[in-house]
Amino acid sequence: MGAQRKGASKVSEDPEELARVSLQAVLLADSFTTKFRPITLERPKVLLPLVNVPMINYTLSWLESAGVEEVFVFCCANSKQVIDYLENSEWVSLPDFAVTTIESHNSISAGDALRLIYERNVIHGDFVLITGDTISNMSLTQALQEHKERKKKDSNAVMTMVVKRSKPSPITHQSRLGTDELFMAIDHNTKQLLYYEDKVDHSKGIIHLDKSLLMDNPSISLHNDMQDCYIDICSPEVLSLFTDNFDYQHLRRHFVKGLLLDDIMGYKIYTHEIYSSYAARIDNYRSYDTVSKDIIQRWTYPLVPDVKFFGNSAYKLERQGMYRASEILQARSAQVGPFTVIGDNSKIGGNTKITNSIIGQGCNIGSNVTIEGSYIWDNVTIEDGCKLSHAIVCDGVVMKSGAKLEPGVILSFKVVVGDQFTVPSYSKVSLFQQPTNQDSDEELEYADNSSGIVEFADSTDKSNSALMSKSLEVQGWPASELGKGGLGHIWSICEGSTEEEWRHSVAPIPADKLEKVLHKAADDELELTQDANILPPSGELKSDSYVSDGDDNESSRDDSTYFEKEVEATFLRAVHENIEVANVILEVNSLRLSYNKVASDCAGAIFYSLMNFALDSPHGSSSELLQNTTNIITKWKRLLKYYLTDLDEEIEVILKFEEICLESAKEFTPHFTKILWHLYDQEIIQEEAILKWDAEKKEADDSDKLFVKQAEKFIEWLKVASEEEEEEEEEEEE
Repeated sequence: MGAQRKGASKVSEDPEELARVSLQAVLLADSFTTKFRPITLERPKVLLPLVNVPMINYTLSWLESAGVEEVFVFCCANSKQVIDYLENSEWVSLPDFAVTTIESHNSISAGDALRLIYERNVIHGDFVLITGDTISNMSLTQALQEHKERKKKDSNAVMTMVVKRSKPSPITHQSRLGTDELFMAIDHNTKQLLYYEDKVDHSKGIIHLDKSLLMDNPSISLHNDMQDCYIDICSPEVLSLFTDNFDYQHLRRHFVKGLLLDDIMGYKIYTHEIYSSYAARIDNYRSYDTVSKDIIQRWTYPLVPDVKFFGNSAYKLERQGMYRASEILQARSAQVGPFTVIGDNSKIGGNTKITNSIIGQGCNIGSNVTIEGSYIWDNVTIEDGCKLSHAIVCDGVVMKSGAKLEPGVILSFKVVVGDQFTVPSYSKVSLFQQPTNQDSDEELEYADNSSGIVEFADSTDKSNSALMSKSLEVQGWPASELGKGGLGHIWSICEGSTEEEWRHSVAPIPADKLEKVLHKAADDELELTQDANILPPSGELKSDSYVSDGDDNESSRDDSTYFEKEVEATFLRAVHENIEVANVILEVNSLRLSYNKVASDCAGAIFYSLMNFALDSPHGSSSELLQNTTNIITKWKRLLKYYLTDLDEEIEVILKFEEICLESAKEFTPHFTKILWHLYDQEIIQEEAILKWDAEKKEADDSDKLFVKQAEKFIEWLKVASEEEEEEEEEEEE
């Protein structure tokens, strides 16, 4: 999902319909993950800026617009910051939307949090369970209705999980959000969840399903293309189940898997799949990057920068997804590229270039600075000649002249990078020393002082910050480590965590890493023995009596559609993140293997992606559309030509072009001949392919000759040129 979306339906539904639904929500504000350190040592994750707005505001704005009337925000780690923020925000003054905080310093897991909610006796019916790092614009009406109707028929239907299609990378086995590939088994008819596994050993190439699961369910869909949105509609029994089972700590690993394995009590979990709506959880730096881009590209509408909602400032949307606040100072020679946000009171110096980045409020960016794919938070100073590539720079950071951030760098609050200093890829830099005792994501979901990490002073307190800086100077942190005048600690990458760093980084995965993973996967596959009883990684499993030729054809069509969409998403990421063609080819090749496609399928899908991108690019007239198209084809011809190794594949592109003109994008119809000529002129399609396409159409119906007739003069010119060339060759031979 990378194309700029021009609009979407409003989140809230009919007010009269929503008024009939009295709905509560539990928002877990302290989602604990070591993947966001060192930043979360100083500020809770839900208060981190997401496109210049605290994350929790997106979650609360969605809940309010979706008809929720009362939200209980559970806080433990850094609870004071969360409570102070909410008490001083607009959320406490809304007449029909109550936000209540519940504080606990003894809860270290989601299970503990929900047990405390149960003890407080504040939930009186079905409720939405969500974390404060979840972004959505979905309507809850249908999911709630399904949940209530199921509950009437079966009192054991205690939870409905929201899911969305999102096929993982066949190379890295992770989603576009950076999460591990998830396997789900869902009853095809009832949508009941039967199996959930997010920790699969891909080197073995198999997953294990209980035989009884297959025997008891005549129709099962086994998916590896589902994204868990971490939005759950729960019955009150969920809270009592946590209270009755003190070993339930994690929501998914313990509670969900526990209920799926429990055949005594018979509690059931169901799924609700969303399609056009958006929902995603920010679990790591890669998902932070992905969701930020989705917001800029308007997939989260109306939660976008230029639409006023709680906690955000008004931005003006310009062409190509550029958002500017009203009060900025930009030099004439500065270049601000597409899909960029510039916050209030920020200054940009001469000859500075900013692309695919977000600049916060009150930033001072010097001259001859290059910023690509980065997130600059508030009150950051970047002096002349600095270079930043795919990095996160927190509030108050100072980068001195000529400093450079390589891809994947995280600079925590008020760090100073010295003159001409280069921070290596994937480095995490903080004013705090790296803790010696760190909890892992495998141990806890939520943390407080009892987790083995000391609670540091609030960095927003100026006196504490000054004392901390003074302390660092007294400790004699070597200037050579961070350059002249540098201040901060570079955290070392823990043993065995190197791969996790580039998998979860805001930086695109380097080509050499992808190649290494691809080669390892190929080696593992050679070692596997073929077993007829091994289930495919995705697809629908049915009893023999259920299978029909029609199902096979429908499955094939679905595969082709999904393949085309995945190739388009890969191409759009390459466009917006400036990914090299060689890396795109690697990704497309992996999709080709995953879907069992041939080169002509890849060529057709890539051509479709190019044409869609041209159509979505801003254009005020038909001639501008033609210019967009020829420019895009010229720029990406190397990618398209890679999959055109013979005439049949070139003809496939022409046929795909006909299909596009007739079905999905009729705007191209009057330009068919000119674009076909451009493909020929750029040596993407040979004259032999065009002439063969013309010959194959001779016996076709007139309705199928529309574009042959349109290109008749061009084809005749090709025939004459071909004949003249043959005559010249014959003369040379004589």
